[in-house]
Amino acid sequence: MEVTPGQVPLHRRTCYFSGRVHGVGFRYTVHNLALGLNVRGFVRNLPDGRVEVVMEGPDQEMDRLIQAVTQKMQYYIENSTIDQTPASGEFQRFSIRH
Repeated sequence: MEVTPGQVPLHRRTCYFSGRVHGVGFRYTVHNLALGLNVRGFVRNLPDGRVEVVMEGPDQEMDRLIQAVTQKMQYYIENSTIDQTPASGEFQRFSIRH
């Protein structure tokens, strides 16, 4: 994704949260927090028990989402990992995938 002068570079982050993250409203919490930020992507449960969050946006906005999720869901999260790659621009909004 090419960045023009004055434009904030966008990245893609794929975050995995593990612990007791299924059946506790985790996806809905992430979704509601993301709606207030300039991020696009999705959240979904994985068959292995983790929750995957894929998002694109300015780094500062993605940092805010990760911080908010970590703070709000701290009692359910045992571990998290984050990978960053260039943004693809494929998302129109932030959604929950089933």
